[in-house]
Amino acid sequence: MMYSAIRCRAGLTLIELIVTMAIISVLAVGIIPLSQVTYKRTQEIELKRNLRIIRKALDEYKLISDKYKMAKQVSDSGYPKRLEVLVEGVDVGEAVSAKKKFLRRIPKDPMTEDGQWGLRSYFDEPDSDMWGGQDVYDVYTKSDQTALDGTPYREW
Repeated sequence: MMYSAIRCRAGLTLIELIVTMAIISVLAVGIIPLSQVTYKRTQEIELKRNLRIIRKALDEYKLISDKYKMAKQVSDSGYPKRLEVLVEGVDVGEAVSAKKKFLRRIPKDPMTEDGQWGLRSYFDEPDSDMWGGQDVYDVYTKSDQTALDGTPYREW
């Protein structure tokens, strides 16, 4: 008698294992999509932040360019020729040489593998995918994906 009581309590039945696996499966099915949405939302937040940082630096460069009348030709727009100029800085000192830097580093594009931004010139069409090369007026992501709200990332 004692042997049968010990034997019944010494493990899990097949039904208990199946029920446990079913509960774990249901939880996993609910958690995986939620974590994917959270990851995508985090990338979107980083994309918006990086776009805002670069665009603010471009606007500040244009303001400094117009204010200090930096050396430029008549056909120039006043925007930097390359994105790297925002990190390298420009000389704005009149009496004393002073270099104004707009960014410590260029933020990466979180939506693409290489982290490179698409560039638009002041003379390009607003929805152009081809950079004219005259200057850097705006940046955009090269990703073809759409956001959680249904808008393409390229339009941000």
